[in-house]
Amino acid sequence: MRGEESLLSHPHPELGAPPKLPQDGLRVTPLGGLGEIGRNMTVFEFGGRLLIVDCGVLFPEEEQPGIDLILPDFTSIRDRLDDIEGIVLTHGHEDHIGGVPFLLREKPDIPLIGSKLTLALIEAKLQEHRIRPYTLEVKEGHRESVGPFDCEFVSVNHSIPDALAVAIRTPAGMVVHTGDFKMDQLPLDGRLTDLRAFARLGEEGIDLLLSDSTNAEVPGFVPPERDISSVLRQVFAGAQRRIIVASFASHVHRIQQILDAAHEYGRRVAFVGRSMVRNMGIARDLGYLNIPAGLVVDVKTLDDLPDDEIVLVCTGSQGEPMAALSRMANRDHQIRIVPGDTVILASSLIPGNENAVYRVINGLTRWGANVVHKGNAKVHVSGHASAGELLYFYNICRPRNLMPVHGEWRHLRANAELGALTGVPKDRVVIAEDGVVVDLVDGIAKIVGKVQAGYVYVDGLSVGDVTETSLKDRRILGDEGIISVFAVVDSSTGKIVGRPNIHARGSGIDDAAFADVVPKLEEAFNKAAGDGIAEPHQLQQLARRAVGKWVSDNYRRRPMILPVVVEV
Repeated sequence: MRGEESLLSHPHPELGAPPKLPQDGLRVTPLGGLGEIGRNMTVFEFGGRLLIVDCGVLFPEEEQPGIDLILPDFTSIRDRLDDIEGIVLTHGHEDHIGGVPFLLREKPDIPLIGSKLTLALIEAKLQEHRIRPYTLEVKEGHRESVGPFDCEFVSVNHSIPDALAVAIRTPAGMVVHTGDFKMDQLPLDGRLTDLRAFARLGEEGIDLLLSDSTNAEVPGFVPPERDISSVLRQVFAGAQRRIIVASFASHVHRIQQILDAAHEYGRRVAFVGRSMVRNMGIARDLGYLNIPAGLVVDVKTLDDLPDDEIVLVCTGSQGEPMAALSRMANRDHQIRIVPGDTVILASSLIPGNENAVYRVINGLTRWGANVVHKGNAKVHVSGHASAGELLYFYNICRPRNLMPVHGEWRHLRANAELGALTGVPKDRVVIAEDGVVVDLVDGIAKIVGKVQAGYVYVDGLSVGDVTETSLKDRRILGDEGIISVFAVVDSSTGKIVGRPNIHARGSGIDDAAFADVVPKLEEAFNKAAGDGIAEPHQLQQLARRAVGKWVSDNYRRRPMILPVVVEV
């Protein structure tokens, strides 16, 4: 992995490298999740030892063609892997655990610390990478000494079971990392965000609070998850043919409500997609999913059932190109959408995915499906605390310093303002970004420098080899096409031999049109020969400029131009 070649995701030219950490100080370095939704990873340092909280992935956007995943940049800790005491995983979502296999490739024996479900999900993922991790299972109320870090785990409610916050005690002070959380007062599994524990920590004194910012702009409180049940039953009652539900493969609570509705209306359920089948199998085996006998069937048996008795649960709620739902919309899946099918997108829109999701909705609608989504029905509630909950939370915790995490800039800023409203001094509210180093010394948190925290791209089996330059080339090829120029020159005189061949692909320019530029190219080559320029690389650059100028002048386009000059 060559993280040093990645572009800094949030460059800060005004900041230099951080100074040596004071002996009695605690250093906090976010390597992902600040200024973006995803790639969550925070490194804590005390006494020369490191503790990592989460190690997730970010999913690519349209301007990153061909990329599968985006990882945190491990450059700043790569020469300190032996100093890592462990990785605390707050919950089992991909944006918090998806990067773990890539870090463990570099040092497989780093301990993983998390709840039962979180560890089960990451162990299944690591099995695909042929890594057998060392794990430590914890639950709410547990305290564990992890090197110099005294970690206490607190129950929080989120859109996946078994989520935890962590309070990290060191001689420099106590830091609380919320992970992702909300304050659903009627959770399906009865597992509340433990406000009594947070109040107790607040009484002890929280020196620095790292708090989820995702919904800081949204007023009020998040509705209870159970509110979705009545909407789902209404959709099920009116569905005439098959029901296809797209959800995150880790949203166990949402899938449980789908199963309950299917059971009530006499339908059978089949899981579609490897990650969905795997995760629901894990949740069932560990007791997090209650499945009545005979309800779930293999997708291969669906041909034997009438359409009005079928429910398919698949991935693809974010419009991912290779996910099952996108392939159904594109008629590229064994399951063919027919008029009268009902499709439910039971998830939110992750920022940046809007176009992809609406493209899938349009595709499904074209084939006659009735598409139910957050925009036209209450089929999703968020897993992140809104502004009202955050205000309530800060009044309970009373942190001395606040550092918003997990969100784009607008979310971080809104969360910072909420903290200030509840009495956190404005000079104690630290808005950082990926790579910005924050030190907690003598009870005061402040920015002291930066480290590299760029995007590391995963492309197939390649990790870190794709650079921003490579992506720029891909974007040019996709947007503007390519023009190849092939010319033969006399090795002794440098003069062109024969007629240059010029061909275009994807540029919108017909090959016959290049007849106009051939004389200009021949003239340029002959002039170069007269000036004594005969080196092939120089002639290639000359051809690139001549053809590029002609295309720009006549078509206002900038395709990639690949010149080849052969000497004879």
